Amino acid sequence: MSFNITFNGETKAYENPLTVLDIVGNSKDIVCAYVNNRVRELTYVLDKDSTVVALTCKDRDAKQTYEASLRFLVAMAMHRLHKNVSIRFSYNVSRAVFMQILTPGFVANITLVKELVEEMNRIVEADYPLVRSILSKEEAKKILSKEGFQDKIDILEYRPEKTCHLYDCDGYKNYMYNRMVPSTGYIKKWKIRYYHPGVIIQYPREEMGGEIPEFEDSPTFGKTLKRAYEWGVATRFDSIVNINHRIEKDGDIDVITLGEQRHNRQLCELGELIEADKDNIRLICIAGPSSSGKTTFANRLRIELLSRGIDPIRISMDDYYLPRDQAPKDENGDPDLEAVDALDVDLFNKNMADLVAGETVDLPKFDFKAGHRVKGRTLKVPDNQPIIIEGIHALNDRMTESIPQHQKFKIFIAPQGQINIDNHNPLSLTDLRLLRRIVRDYQFRGSSALETMSMWASVRKGEFKWIYRTQEGANYVFNSFLPEELSVMKKYAMPLLQAIEQENPYFPVAERLIRMLKFFDDMPDQWVPCNSILREFIGGSCYADV
Repeated sequence: MSFNITFNGETKAYENPLTVLDIVGNSKDIVCAYVNNRVRELTYVLDKDSTVVALTCKDRDAKQTYEASLRFLVAMAMHRLHKNVSIRFSYNVSRAVFMQILTPGFVANITLVKELVEEMNRIVEADYPLVRSILSKEEAKKILSKEGFQDKIDILEYRPEKTCHLYDCDGYKNYMYNRMVPSTGYIKKWKIRYYHPGVIIQYPREEMGGEIPEFEDSPTFGKTLKRAYEWGVATRFDSIVNINHRIEKDGDIDVITLGEQRHNRQLCELGELIEADKDNIRLICIAGPSSSGKTTFANRLRIELLSRGIDPIRISMDDYYLPRDQAPKDENGDPDLEAVDALDVDLFNKNMADLVAGETVDLPKFDFKAGHRVKGRTLKVPDNQPIIIEGIHALNDRMTESIPQHQKFKIFIAPQGQINIDNHNPLSLTDLRLLRRIVRDYQFRGSSALETMSMWASVRKGEFKWIYRTQEGANYVFNSFLPEELSVMKKYAMPLLQAIEQENPYFPVAERLIRMLKFFDDMPDQWVPCNSILREFIGGSCYADV
């Protein structure tokens, strides 16, 4: 019985099964494809009516395929060079992957990087096929045991399916929890550099038009990730398996309390720093990417400072938005609400300077329903009362250029957990924030998961342009990640994601998030404190009306 394949606007009938590769051709720029709106490998067999869309590294849903294939290549090369050396991948500075050596006594150095590059090039040049097989979990465990992959065996206990996949590449077997390219010859674009104490691996990015970004070191961000990893290892919150084990062994209350205690400790550190310089600090500036927990954090910081006899006042930068018709336009001619010039920069500067000078100021308030500013509070701030300003541009010195630097204390906030599925498969911090926003927007803003996903690309573009670089000038980075949050949010997020139909263009995103969440144990939220940052997203916050 014949079936039809539509590709590049042309439909053809076929009598016999064929692969996606037979349809899209042999260009190694194509790394995967949509088949009826699902991301599929190029080796996927077509035997029914299908619409095929080729994807390159310029496309949103191809990045994961290419990056996972690149990690496979690096792991394979390391296995060939140093079979008994264990490695761990994580996301790191410059939008890159970091390879860490886990084996005691073996250190990364420039010589290792040179060997690794040479071996990777040999494997790419050989163009070995990556052969996918479906196995029972028991069969897979036997193979993984021979390879020494105990971490991969452990996570299978939480895989709900009875089967799993493995890839064989010239005798090397591994699995990266993602679709893969057909052969190693497709993995040609990458850059590697020594970055003590490991190796940085850069790859093409969709937001860079499928090119590799120039390397940009971010020491503050790097130190924050290092601290997050060390805390995760010390408390056994560094992997899904360990988080699930802690929930099962220690119970919900201990896991939740440990995460909250870490936030409390960071707040205490902040309180000490601000108290030590309270005679100079007039502005406390809080910024971070979307869904970092800025609102709850600002409220909790205020309480921390009150406990030290410091009585700050809060001002939201959102009240300084210009009307939409006055906002700058993006490349599509739409209002760019992520841009700093979407705010009334001059008025904010004047108001902050006047308040610091002790003058009485009439603050604006933005009426989001009406779409314009109205009159807000009238304030006069004494010399000993710092002002907390919170917003995505709060660390941008354009907003406070009239205030001396020594009078500003800058705080960057973001969830920066270092969690892995297994040693070769890190979880995306961006996907964590997207899940937070999906749950929050549905709970409190009447937005569907689809609406949130449709805005995410614009949000991310604004973060890269305006927010991330300000982290490097921060006095303190607050890590808002909580080890229990994905276990708690799972029951909120799963129904929203599962309701997205396959025909929808955001179905591949939903599918990716479901694949991540499914490994986490469910956790009830009854013990999550009302002042937790997590409550900002799931509901029940004591700061909801503050």
